[in-house]
Parts: sequence; C-alpha cells; structure tokens
Amino acid sequence: MNWEFGSMHGFGGGGMWFFWLILLVVIVFLIKAFMNQSGDSQTPMEILEKRFAKGEITQEQFEEQKRILQSK
Repeated sequence: MNWEFGSMHGFGGGGMWFFWLILLVVIVFLIKAFMNQSGDSQTPMEILEKRFAKGEITQEQFEEQKRILQSK
C-alpha cells in the first residue's frame, strides 16, 4: 500500500477530496450550531410583528398569519 500524497491511494490524490469535503461539512455544522446558540431567539409571533412593522407584509397577511399561529 502506497501512502504518498501524490498517489491515488489513501488520503492522497483522488481520496483527498473526501477528507476536505468532510472537514468542510464539520466546519459548516459548527458555525451553524454556534450561530443558533448565540442569536437572540424570537417567537414566531415576534417575527411576524416585526415583518408587519417593516412593511414586508400587508395587514391582511398579518391577520391571517396571526390567526394561524394562534390556532396552534
């Protein structure tokens, strides 16, 4: 078995992409986990109210979505 970095065996050559892919997935997972913990958690109602206040949704959309949220 040849473990040289330039070979197509082990982590060299063709197998190296798999190592980098796994490393990238782990890094992305850790970043997302950290952002979820450090972010301020908002309730769906708070998000809806902010969207309405910013003018992103109409009053009719706000009332409909509010009704849906309260029925859960």
